[in-house]
Amino acid sequence: MIEIRKHFDPGSLVVIAVTFLLFVAAVFTKGFTHDLLLEAAIFLVSVKLIIMSYKNIDATDSLHQKLDEIYKKLDSIESVAKRQG
Repeated sequence: MIEIRKHFDPGSLVVIAVTFLLFVAAVFTKGFTHDLLLEAAIFLVSVKLIIMSYKNIDATDSLHQKLDEIYKKLDSIESVAKRQG
């Protein structure tokens, strides 16, 4: 559960839970009819948005890590340049 909190803020977790609960409620109230396909499509769109959010967070974290490495290298180059000149 802690791993999920690393990638999703509390608002996203609430949206995930509410979306799932509404999908389950729609299945029980409408039964397995043609309308279930519409509900499933809406649920899948929500899941896709959640996955995109997760991938965006991973990409952003990776970018921040690379920028930190570049900053450290530039800082070390500047300190060497100050010692020499």
